[in-house]
Amino acid sequence: MTKQENLALQKAACKVRMGVIESTHGAKAGHPGGSLSAADLFAYLYNKELRVDPANPKWEDRDRFVLSKGHTAPGLYSALANRGFFPVEDLPTLRHIDSYLQGHPNMNTVPGVDMSTGSLGQGVSCAAGMAKAAKYLHKDNVRVYTLLGDGEIAEGEVWEAFLFAAHYKLDNFCVIIDLNGLQIDGATKDVMNTDPVDSKLRDFGFRVVSIDGHDFAQIEDAFQYFHAQAGAPTAILMHTTKGKGVSYMENSVGWHGKAPNDEEYKIATDELKAHMAELEAQE
Repeated sequence: MTKQENLALQKAACKVRMGVIESTHGAKAGHPGGSLSAADLFAYLYNKELRVDPANPKWEDRDRFVLSKGHTAPGLYSALANRGFFPVEDLPTLRHIDSYLQGHPNMNTVPGVDMSTGSLGQGVSCAAGMAKAAKYLHKDNVRVYTLLGDGEIAEGEVWEAFLFAAHYKLDNFCVIIDLNGLQIDGATKDVMNTDPVDSKLRDFGFRVVSIDGHDFAQIEDAFQYFHAQAGAPTAILMHTTKGKGVSYMENSVGWHGKAPNDEEYKIATDELKAHMAELEAQE
């Protein structure tokens, strides 16, 4: 990855984070913490990794992405909007009663959303089915990606989906887990400790790679690892900071599902604008 590519991705991620703050502030509700921890991943997916076409969101041969941790829709919506699937100006309508941008992704109303999600565990199950369908239809260029939260992987259905993916040797399937260590009720290790996740996934038949989820070079290497695999699904374990990019939200469980008020909104936007200015100064 060149310095220019890395810088472009950092700017894209900053825009995703700006959209998260705009949308949750506009909604006076939502889930900023886990949206911000995954912002770098969203930026990489929609600016470099996924084969998608904003002008043709239902393109049959596109890659699929399923946001299994559907409550972090603000992050996905921001990435989609900044990629051109719908206007960025619509982000502050999040959760409004007459908006197409509801609190969880809806494939029937939001361009670019491949599966309606929200009930934790169900998204990864649908994604595994999509990967199996692509194999069945001999669509060798179609890859399926899904993002889970580390609180979500306490769901039994998740592990059933993992068994399914390994059993059918779905090497077109990439599971990404956002290991930010926090969920709505507290630290994941205290609510339901699922460690060691890496060895469990290997035992379930996955090829596993662990990365810093805020390092674009490591993100790129992880996806290259996925592309090189044959005969088994891949899991990318992404170590992140919940609330990344907004100082008062970082590593704070209280920002799992709470919107910034006007004062907090200004602090967050000022920080993100200052970060964007720093990035632009490096060009």
